[in-house]
Amino acid sequence: MSDDCLFCSIIAGDIPAEKVFEDDHVVAFRDIAPKAETHVLVVPRTHAPNVAAIAAAAPHELAAMATAAQHIADRECGGEYTWIFNTGASAGQTVFHAHGHVLGGAGLEGSLV
Repeated sequence: MSDDCLFCSIIAGDIPAEKVFEDDHVVAFRDIAPKAETHVLVVPRTHAPNVAAIAAAAPHELAAMATAAQHIADRECGGEYTWIFNTGASAGQTVFHAHGHVLGGAGLEGSLV
């Protein structure tokens, strides 16, 4: 945990969020500025600055993130989804705690890439 990290504060329950899934390894909550009908952030409980760092430090948590992403997509958007990781400020990362964006449903027609 990092004292000055927004996502660590959400995980700890110090900042409210609309949580849709949590287990021993991850917490998932709705994005406050959704880009699709389903837009959920899946974050590991372990603080790491980006997806490569969490893969190196705690690969089991990255695997748990993938499992959670699929669970959320199965429940909310028929199992089909886009999973995006922004790594670095120039790539659009604004919170430096590893997180994947699960996007699905309306708003994704035509693909993002």
